[in-house]
Amino acid sequence: MIEIRKILLAEDNPKDTELTLEALDEYKLANRVVAVKDGVEALDYLRCTGAYADRKAGNPAVIILDIKMPRMDGIETLREIRQDPSLKMIPVVMLTSSREEKDLYESYELGVNAYVVKPVNFPSFVDAVKQIGGFWAVVNELPPDNGQQYGVKDRSDK
Repeated sequence: MIEIRKILLAEDNPKDTELTLEALDEYKLANRVVAVKDGVEALDYLRCTGAYADRKAGNPAVIILDIKMPRMDGIETLREIRQDPSLKMIPVVMLTSSREEKDLYESYELGVNAYVVKPVNFPSFVDAVKQIGGFWAVVNELPPDNGQQYGVKDRSDK
């Protein structure tokens, strides 16, 4: 049986989290969404540490990151993900209100897979989130072993 990978959403704004969850639910994705409030919590989830020390190991299908978050922002979180051999192959999508060229450039420099500016009106926001979820969680193919056969270490053998 094929395991359906989760979607990790790192977003500090409760309203944006709720809207994102509603949009993904409207798309009827089978993937469960794990919502965290910042980059520190996202890394704890990914590394099975802190509050997530007891979770079953395994990487999500996609990570959706906001940029402007407390404690650790999305760009620093992306930097940490891309430096960790067991996490670096996970697709990461920035879903942010930032239109700053510096954020866009730095995100791509660090290896983001997509950069999506949050649309202002609700129908456009829902459509953008549906497209993100549909592509990255359903259409996109990930290596089944997280790249272990190519020398990438996976945390699931903990």
